[in-house]
Amino acid sequence: MTKWTPARIRALKGKDPFATVTVFDYTSARFADQADFPYLLVGDSLGMTVLGHSSTLPVTMDIMVHHTSAVMRGVKNAIVVADLPFMSYQVTHDLALQNAGRLLQEAGADAVKLEGGAERGQLISRIVQNGIPVTGHIGLTPQSVKTMGYQVQGKSSKQAERLKADALALQDAGVFSLVIEACPTDLAAEITASLEIPTIGIGAGPHCDAQILVYHDLLGLFPDMKPKFVKQYAQLGEQTTQALKAYQEDVKTRRFPAAENSYT
Repeated sequence: MTKWTPARIRALKGKDPFATVTVFDYTSARFADQADFPYLLVGDSLGMTVLGHSSTLPVTMDIMVHHTSAVMRGVKNAIVVADLPFMSYQVTHDLALQNAGRLLQEAGADAVKLEGGAERGQLISRIVQNGIPVTGHIGLTPQSVKTMGYQVQGKSSKQAERLKADALALQDAGVFSLVIEACPTDLAAEITASLEIPTIGIGAGPHCDAQILVYHDLLGLFPDMKPKFVKQYAQLGEQTTQALKAYQEDVKTRRFPAAENSYT
């Protein structure tokens, strides 16, 4: 299969919906790539699902470079987009460009994602002009949890108009795709229809061009929280606990290691 690119992802606009998933390491990336996902995100949500923090805020650039590098070793075909973490792009445009470059140069990512609306327009334009593809992210932006909380965005008419303006501004700035998180279905549908780039919904209803879920959430591997927008396609957390208990029991009763697990 030919490697996915930003241009190929953008060309999916208005066609059959496609699925994307957030992955954090070599193994999850390899499984996702084998499942033929065209787009994989190395999300700063690893701060919660992998590192055990209560939010994404403690995630650093070094952490993102580390995990993105691992993901890249497991991927052959999908485009890999890496999150710019909290305070890696908000301070200055120069620092943001440097950090976006690190994710491509050091970690091997194909593109970056950053949060925010029209206020990020000039920054995104500069990053894109320097040869770094960008995915935007509006609606609920987890890096703003201290001011926004984990609340649905766009429910008031004022919020809705702002999000519609944000989406158009980010498209004008050059993003090749746009994540819409925790947004009313009708508003996400209106934004999707207004754009020439694919929208990627998470808690934004069925009318986006694509949907994204976190690997650990959809497989039932993250018991700490289950947002309304998550559908679990497996309960691997429960199965893992049972497998570990079975292993312990086999060791205690000397059923493991058996002859087939031993050398002569």
